[in-house]
Amino acid sequence: MEMRVYKGDLTQEKADLLVVGHFSDAKVLSGALSILDKAMAGRLAKLMNEDGFKAKLATTFFTHVNGEIAAKRVLVVGLGKKEEVDLEAVRQAAAVAVNVAKECGAKTVVSELHLHGGLKASDCAQAMVEGARLADYSFNKYKKPSHKSPKLFAIVANDGRDVRSAEKGLALGELAAQGTIFARDLVNTPAHDVHPETLVDVAKAIAKGKSSIRVRVFDREALKRMGAGGILGVAQGSDHPPYLVHMTYKPAKPSKKSIALVGKAVTFDSGGLSLKPADFMMTMKCDMAGAAAVLGAFSVIARLAPAVEVHGIFGAVENMPSGGAIRPGDVLTAMNKKTMEVLNTDAEGRLTLADTLSYAVKLKPSFIVDLATLTGACVVALGEEITGLMSNDDKVAAHVLSAAALAGEKMWRLPLEKNYKKVIKSQVADLQNIGNKWGGALTAGLFLEEFVDKTPWVHLDIAGPAFAERDIDAYTHKGATGHGVRTLSALLRSL
Repeated sequence: MEMRVYKGDLTQEKADLLVVGHFSDAKVLSGALSILDKAMAGRLAKLMNEDGFKAKLATTFFTHVNGEIAAKRVLVVGLGKKEEVDLEAVRQAAAVAVNVAKECGAKTVVSELHLHGGLKASDCAQAMVEGARLADYSFNKYKKPSHKSPKLFAIVANDGRDVRSAEKGLALGELAAQGTIFARDLVNTPAHDVHPETLVDVAKAIAKGKSSIRVRVFDREALKRMGAGGILGVAQGSDHPPYLVHMTYKPAKPSKKSIALVGKAVTFDSGGLSLKPADFMMTMKCDMAGAAAVLGAFSVIARLAPAVEVHGIFGAVENMPSGGAIRPGDVLTAMNKKTMEVLNTDAEGRLTLADTLSYAVKLKPSFIVDLATLTGACVVALGEEITGLMSNDDKVAAHVLSAAALAGEKMWRLPLEKNYKKVIKSQVADLQNIGNKWGGALTAGLFLEEFVDKTPWVHLDIAGPAFAERDIDAYTHKGATGHGVRTLSALLRSL
C-alpha cells in the first residue's frame, strides 16, 4: 500500500473511498465534511441524519456518491467529542478507513488530514500512517490473506504548509509502523520456527551492511565465564543453547547520553518443571515479545538516527521441562553475584533479566528501559491493554510515559513498594524468584531492581498488551501487537 500526502481539493479527488471526520458534539457540519455536503447539495447531511449517525469515536457512516463529487464512495469516521480529540483518535480514524476499504474492495483511499484541536500536521500525519499501516497488517506466513490491501492511501490537505509538515510525519510514521510490524511478525511466528539461535540471526541480519550497528553474541561457554547463572539455569531444560545478544547503535556524532534497551527473550515458555496448564501455553510463543520490541526498534534505528548511543540487549533462551531442567529449590548465581532461589521455574523471565540487566549496568548507560512479558499479575491489575511501568527514577519514568502517550501505547505507573521486598527474601539465598500470592507484578519489579544498582531504570511489564487474544481496536487485531516499539521510537527521537 503506497502512502502519500499532497495538497488537493477533496471534491475533485478520484478515489474509490473518500474519508472525512466528524465530531459527536458538532451541531453543524464543518471543515471538509461541510465542503463535501455542499458539493452534494446537502444530501450527505440528510443521509447521515436518516441513518442516526452520532459520530462516536471510530464509528462510521458509509454511502455511495451519485456523481456529485469525483470519488465513488464517502466514509465519515467518528472522532468523538471535539475537545477530546487527540492523536489516538486520528490514528483510529485512519485505521477504520483501511478496514472499511479492505471490506469493500476499495483500491484507492483518499483521506483528509485530520488536523483538529490544535494538533500539529506532522504528528497527525504520523498517527494516520501508523493507524493505516497497522490496520492493514496481517500475518500470512502460513496462509493466504483473506482481504486485499488498498493500493493507495493518500492524505490530502488544503494548505501547502501543512503538506510540508505532514511529509515529515509520514516518514516517521512509516518507520514506527515498520518497526512494529517487524516485531509483530517475530512474535506471531510459531516457536518451532523461532529458537534462541533464530533471534541471534535476526540481530545479525539487522546489523548487516550498517556501519552504525554492531552485534556481539555470547554463547554458552562465554556465559559460563561471565557468571550468567540466570540465563544458563533457565536454558538447562531445552535442546536449544542460550545466547546473550548485545546490539549497539552509534550515531556519527553521539551526545554524551546513552540508553540501554533490555528485552525478555524466552522463545517459548512451558513453565519448565513448574509446568503451565495447557491453555496457558497456547500463546507462549509471545514470551519473547520484549526482545522483539527491541529488535523492532533496532530494525529502523539507522533511519530514525537518534543522537544518542543505544544498546539493545537480550538473553535468548527456551524454558522447557526435561531431566536437565532446573528444579524448584535450586539456587542460581546471577552475573552481579547475587544468588537466587528458584521456587517456581515458571518465574523464569526475571532470572534471565537478572543477567541482562546486570550486563547493561556494566555499560554505564544514562538509563535502562526493560520490556518483558513478565507477570500474569500485571494483567490482573491493569487488564490486557495497559502496560505496568515501574521505575527507580521519577524523571526517566515521566519521559517514558510521555513517549508512550505520543505513541498511543497505554501505560500506567505502579509503585515499587519497599515494604514488599521482604517477601522476596530467601532463607537460603539472597533472593527468591517469587513472593506470596499478592502483588506479583510489584514483587517481580522489586526483584529486577536488585540488578540495576543505582542506574536510572524503567521496567515495562507488557504481559497484557504484547499479544491480543481478541481484536482490541481498529489497528490492533488478534495476535502479536508489537507493543513498545512505537514508544521506544518516540523515546529515542526525544533524546
